[in-house]
Amino acid sequence: MITMISHNPLYCNRYSFLVFAFIASIVFTLTGCGTMHKEIVLNSENLPPVYENALNINTASAEELEKIPHIGEKFALKIVEHRSRHGRFRRPEHLMLIPGISDKRFREIRHLIRVD
Repeated sequence: MITMISHNPLYCNRYSFLVFAFIASIVFTLTGCGTMHKEIVLNSENLPPVYENALNINTASAEELEKIPHIGEKFALKIVEHRSRHGRFRRPEHLMLIPGISDKRFREIRHLIRVD
């Protein structure tokens, strides 16, 4: 005699939910979803004053941009490429739109750059 094993549908649904919850938690952890990010507000009070001979990032060549500390050849080329694709920078803070130029890096060079 052959006996058929029937599965309890509630058990399957519960098991499926647990698998889904486990996979979702891994995805959220790996992608950073669910983490809170602290927004940093940039204003003139928490930035050093801009130097009188600061470099205009809208007109500077890649070679000139490389002379800025913390900006090497890679970032200088990214700045020039971004400028040619999207146009002039309206504010110095827009430099942070370039991947790899973090808030920290921007703060280190802010006093050396300007836009006109």
